[in-house]
Amino acid sequence: MTTTGEVHRDAAGGPWWWERRRSAVLDVGLAVVSAAECAVEGVPFAHKAGLPAWVGIVFGVLTGSALVLRRRWPIAVVLVSVAVTPAQMGVMLTVVGLYSLAASEMPRRIIAALAGMSFAGTLIVSVVRAQQDMVHSEKLLEVGGWFVPFVAITTSLGVTAPPLLFGMYVGARRRLMESLTERNESLERELLLLAERAEERAEWARGEERTRIAREMHDVVAHRVSLMVVHAAALQAVARKDPEKAVKNAALVGDMGRQALTELREMLGVLRAGDAVPERGAVPLQAVGAAAAAAAAASRAEVEDAEGGPCLAELEELVEQSRAAGMVVELTVLGEERAYGAAVEQTAYRVVQEALTNVHKHAAGAKTYVRLAHREAEVAMQVENEPPPVPAAASAADLPSGGNGLVGMKERVGGLGGVFVAGATDVGGFRVSAVLPVG
Repeated sequence: MTTTGEVHRDAAGGPWWWERRRSAVLDVGLAVVSAAECAVEGVPFAHKAGLPAWVGIVFGVLTGSALVLRRRWPIAVVLVSVAVTPAQMGVMLTVVGLYSLAASEMPRRIIAALAGMSFAGTLIVSVVRAQQDMVHSEKLLEVGGWFVPFVAITTSLGVTAPPLLFGMYVGARRRLMESLTERNESLERELLLLAERAEERAEWARGEERTRIAREMHDVVAHRVSLMVVHAAALQAVARKDPEKAVKNAALVGDMGRQALTELREMLGVLRAGDAVPERGAVPLQAVGAAAAAAAAASRAEVEDAEGGPCLAELEELVEQSRAAGMVVELTVLGEERAYGAAVEQTAYRVVQEALTNVHKHAAGAKTYVRLAHREAEVAMQVENEPPPVPAAASAADLPSGGNGLVGMKERVGGLGGVFVAGATDVGGFRVSAVLPVG
């Protein structure tokens, strides 16, 4: 930052302390004009001082040339103008020097002190010159005693006040523009940072959506298909011995297959409707994250509120399906039944559903207990199975396991601020417990 408040940029190509070449050309031009003026005024000064004319010319050229330093050292320029004021030279030097000083970043007390010195020097010289003019002019003597102070004050104010006020205005305007420029750059940096964070949030939202979709597909498909496989295995075993039971099992397999297809169609329809996430470049970068998050939230809400979505009222039907597959299941409901939010009901249903699916996979034939407790501020569920009839034996249907069932349940419950616990019991069975807040 130079003393005139202008930012110095080395890359701009200006020589020495000038930021641009045109600034250097302007200052050199002003210095040449000022040097010419002072050189002309130096001749009568040298004559009055009894010196050769060339001395006054050289002195005037050196004095006027000081104006080339107005951007670098405005104080020095003003001091030179004050020093040569008694010699009655350097009017341009005084005017341009005061303007440069007022437009600079100098403290206001220094500007006021130097402006006062310049005003005082100009006032004294104006008084002396006015008195000399009155002595040599009879007409001025007839005007009266007010002429000298009037001319002196008017001349002093005319030389010092306009450049000082204009310089202060230009300096204030320059500082305002610099402040606005800095603020604009700061806002651009903040917008860039927000855009980067929006991209991160958008990527996070997409990852969350992929995880949620995978969990939904797992919950919808795994339970239904597991029951279908169990019923198909039972159908194969009793097809020749008990045709009526075989027909019943075949009908159950068909019903479960249709239910699974219906749920898959509903989910895929919601996902297609929720795919309208704006492409990058179609909207400002800072809107991408918000749009992706909004689309994810909307898609999640539509899935949870879709018609026919699972809820606790369908828990009895879920247990009956497992009983129809040959599992011995006891359902116990404690507390006063009431409706909860769609997310809570769906999560509670999916936890019980996935726990029953795991029993079909890993403990076929084991007696299972399903407990549901309605509490004041929470709903709790527990699915516990006894050891299978044949210890360490795999399911007769040889159902595959992806190993993501317990992880998906824990993520669902944790997403609602609940508590999830799963592990083996002391007697060799397995227990899945979850508590969901309903506030």
